[in-house]
Amino acid sequence: MFTYNCLNPISNVGLDLFNTNYKATDDVNDADAILVRSAKMHDMELSDKLLAVARAGAGVNNIPLDKCAEQGVVVFNTPGANANGVKEMVFAGMLLASRDIIGGNIWCDENKDDPEIAKSMEKAKKNFAGTEISGKKLGIIGLGAIGVLVANAAVHMGMEVYGYDPYISVNAAWNLSRSVKHVTSVEDIYTNCDFITVHVPLLDSTKEMINRDAIEKMKKGVIILNFARDLLVDEKAVVDAIAAGKVRKYVTDFPNPTTAGAEGVIATPHLGASTEEAEDNCARMAVEELRDFLENGNIRHSVNYPDCDMGVCHTVSRVGVLHQNLKGTIARFTTITGDANINVSDMTNKSRGEYAYTLMDLDSEVPEEVVAKLAACEGVYRVRVIK
Repeated sequence: MFTYNCLNPISNVGLDLFNTNYKATDDVNDADAILVRSAKMHDMELSDKLLAVARAGAGVNNIPLDKCAEQGVVVFNTPGANANGVKEMVFAGMLLASRDIIGGNIWCDENKDDPEIAKSMEKAKKNFAGTEISGKKLGIIGLGAIGVLVANAAVHMGMEVYGYDPYISVNAAWNLSRSVKHVTSVEDIYTNCDFITVHVPLLDSTKEMINRDAIEKMKKGVIILNFARDLLVDEKAVVDAIAAGKVRKYVTDFPNPTTAGAEGVIATPHLGASTEEAEDNCARMAVEELRDFLENGNIRHSVNYPDCDMGVCHTVSRVGVLHQNLKGTIARFTTITGDANINVSDMTNKSRGEYAYTLMDLDSEVPEEVVAKLAACEGVYRVRVIK
């Protein structure tokens, strides 16, 4: 029996995938697994019982990844599950920034009591005239699940699309339209594009990547869209560039005191993934990841440990070891099992930076003293007897 705790409301479409071997608990310290969306976990004490955390979404800046890793807690996210919802918001943002739809709507509300509104609007509408997105150049920084969807849809909308991603995955490359121009320098995006949208994770290397120097390289009248993370953009620089006439509009899904209500800024309250479909998809994917890890020891879409999949165990037992990525570790594990006369019928070891994961399928049950010896090895964070 496994227990789970939801730090935020999680769609029942996902929670219903838990079978009778799972039980919800209100006590986070009693949970084998935590499901979370936006709740801040950095100041939380992690119980020794906790095995995994699943973020129903892509961003994990609210979760202490290294702290979890060093306690043998695997952190999952759900990349791509909310991609379509964010893609649609990007296009809504481009259209709102290109056509003054918001201004026109406000005018209609303000003149709703005018019996001659149908006549007066013909004079007023010139104040809200805009431009079309077809034929314009769109630059996409980051060609992950969301970036690829935006790129392909923009091609069908008649846009000339430039994509930049030095780390594009094979899967993303296969799914990307051949009409997208894959550039090797982000400066090609800055200097050529009428619209620029950013879809990269927040890292030290990407923080405020759209800054004063980047804006200086951009075309006059550029529209910048940010549905990824607020700190990817130096927003004070953007607001100043709007006032100077360099940037036409800034569309952000992360309002703050700098951007909310600022001239030329269109802000939405973090709506990118806030659709029923996206929340259902994220919840479903998060629960599937947790179940596969808890029941089979497999890791898919972890952000602090390497992915590792050995399917369903068909031998007598399976043991998972979360540990530091140190030389000689595997030899120590096999020596311990060999000395106990336990045959390792299959093994997988994967590493991700300083963290590693080893799965072993064994032909006999694992005595507690063997588990203790494995746990006592240098650099071992946690040993799990999965079966």
